[in-house]
Amino acid sequence: MKSRRISRTRRRATIFGAATVSVVAGAAMLPVWSAGAAVTDDPTVDAKTKATFQRLADAVFTDRTEALVAGGQTDRDKPRTNGFSGDVRLSSGTARSEDAALSKLDRRRNALAKLGEKYSKGSTTVTLGATNVKGRKAKAVATETTTLTYAKARGGAPGTTGFQTRHELTFTADRRGDWQLTGISPADEDNLAVNETTAPPAAEPVTVKSATTTPAAPKAAIAYPGPANPKNLTASGLDYKAMADYAKRHWSDYNPDYPNFNGAGAGGDCTNFVSQALKEGGWKHVPGYVYDYTRWFGNAEIQSHSFVGVNEWSWFAQNSKRTTSLANVHQMDVGDVLQIDFDNNGSKDHTMIVTSRSQGVPYLTYHSTNTYSRSVTSIIASYPNASYYAYRT
Repeated sequence: MKSRRISRTRRRATIFGAATVSVVAGAAMLPVWSAGAAVTDDPTVDAKTKATFQRLADAVFTDRTEALVAGGQTDRDKPRTNGFSGDVRLSSGTARSEDAALSKLDRRRNALAKLGEKYSKGSTTVTLGATNVKGRKAKAVATETTTLTYAKARGGAPGTTGFQTRHELTFTADRRGDWQLTGISPADEDNLAVNETTAPPAAEPVTVKSATTTPAAPKAAIAYPGPANPKNLTASGLDYKAMADYAKRHWSDYNPDYPNFNGAGAGGDCTNFVSQALKEGGWKHVPGYVYDYTRWFGNAEIQSHSFVGVNEWSWFAQNSKRTTSLANVHQMDVGDVLQIDFDNNGSKDHTMIVTSRSQGVPYLTYHSTNTYSRSVTSIIASYPNASYYAYRT
C-alpha cells in the first residue's frame, strides 16, 4: 500500500502464510486441558477450542459483511457473535468495538445506497492459521475471503466485488481458563477491505528532490458525475483489456514471475501489481539504475523503484508523459490508475487500476488488501477525506 521503503529486505511470501495449518495438526502438538475449574498452570489450546476460535472469527467477519448487505442490528437478526459464551466468547471490550464497527458499516451502507450502490447478498469464509500460545494469551492469523454481489448490476458493471485479507486475533484466558477474544488487528501492513472500519496507517512523508523530475500530480475531484472526458481505447496502441484481464486474473493468485511485497514489512504490493498489469498491456521497460525514477522496469530478479513505489511510479508516469492527469476520478476508464493519499501529508499511499466501468462509475482492482472490482463510490465512502490522483494511461 505505502510507498515502499526501498531499503527493506525484499522477500517472496505466500499470500496465505500459515493459514493452511489444520485443526487436527494443532491437536497433535498441544495438550488437552479442562476449562472448568480455576487453573494455576498456563492453559493450552486443544482441537475443539481452536475450532471454536475459528467459528467465532467467522461470526465476527460474517456480521460485518451482513451489516453492509442487510443493515445494522435494528434491520436484521442478532449478531452471530451473540451465540458464543462460556469457554470461548468475545470480551466485553471487543463486543463494544464490534457493535461500533457494525454501526459504522450500517452508516456506510446507507451512504452507498444514496449514491446508487447496494449489495444483494454477501458471503464470508474464514480460515485460521496456527495458534501460538504464550502464557495466558493465544494468537492466530485469520484469513478472510468475502464476496459481495452488486444489486441490479447492469450496463457492463461487474456482478460482484470481493477481497481477501488477514487479521491477527488475540485470545486471553481468564483465571478459569475460559478464552475471550480480546483483540482484532490487521495482520498485514494495510487494511483496505470493503468492511474495514479503522483508518489506514499513515505513510512516511517523501522528500521531493527536484521539481523537474518529480512533478506534483494535481488532485482529482470526487464529485459524481465527472465532466465528460471519454477515453479512446484504441488510439494509444496499448491493450487496455489485457491490463484489466491481468489484474482480474492475479488479484489473489500472485504471479510467481514477480516478487511479492505483501506483508512482513515489505511495504505492500499495490504498485508492483499495477505495474505488472500496465506491462501486460504494452508499457515498455526503460532500463537504468533502480533508484532513478525516470527509469521503469521489473521482473522476477530486479525492479526499479518506479515499478514498485507509489510516489516513484507517479513521478515516472508524469515525467515520461505516459499518463495525463484527470480532473475527476469518475472520468477514469479501463487501464487508468488511481492513487490515494489517505492522510493528506503529501505522500501518496496506495495504487489501484481500473478494470471496468459502467454508467460513469469506475471499478478498481488492487493488491494489499487483495481486492477486485471495487467501485470508486465505495472507496470514496470509506475514505471521504483522502486526496485522490487519477491518471489516464
